[in-house]
Amino acid sequence: MQIEKIIEKLKADPRNKTYTKRGIGPIFQFNKNAKILIIGQAPGKKVEESGILFNDKSGENLVDWLGISMNTLHGENFSIIPMDFYYPGKDKSGDKAPRKFIAKEYHPLLLEELKNINLTILIGAYAQKFYLKDDFKKNLTETVRNFKDYLPEYFPLVHPSPLNNRWMAKNKFFKEKNLPEIKKIIQEII
Repeated sequence: MQIEKIIEKLKADPRNKTYTKRGIGPIFQFNKNAKILIIGQAPGKKVEESGILFNDKSGENLVDWLGISMNTLHGENFSIIPMDFYYPGKDKSGDKAPRKFIAKEYHPLLLEELKNINLTILIGAYAQKFYLKDDFKKNLTETVRNFKDYLPEYFPLVHPSPLNNRWMAKNKFFKEKNLPEIKKIIQEII
């Protein structure tokens, strides 16, 4: 299915009606020849306003972690497919969870179009649980710690939100082992 048809299908889906009515289209970054796929959570409010994924503090952290520039992240080597293509709104302790039907019904249509992916980066527990299924460890920390178990297909990361600075301070392995490894892999691919 061509990308334009997938976008039209998303806009016509009654479950996305409130977004479509407000003129908000699905937010993802699709490059047919991408070599690296990033599967994240869902766009935040700031991203919904700009329509550009990782156009925020999380994006600044992400490009630093990956050892690339913002231009490279939004260039031809990367596709970015969130678990939900729309901002799900606020909850008591942050943003609401991504709606499950997006990944279940629409990810396969997009993945079918991506033939050159060498690495899929899974950001956050929603993406990791969905794609790793029974191979997801007891929690996100253990999944991220054991990233080598998922190579060469997947590389699990914690979300690059500044809110995770405390997690990073407690889990020193992330900066010492995970980040040098993902930078090296990305440089080999691109």
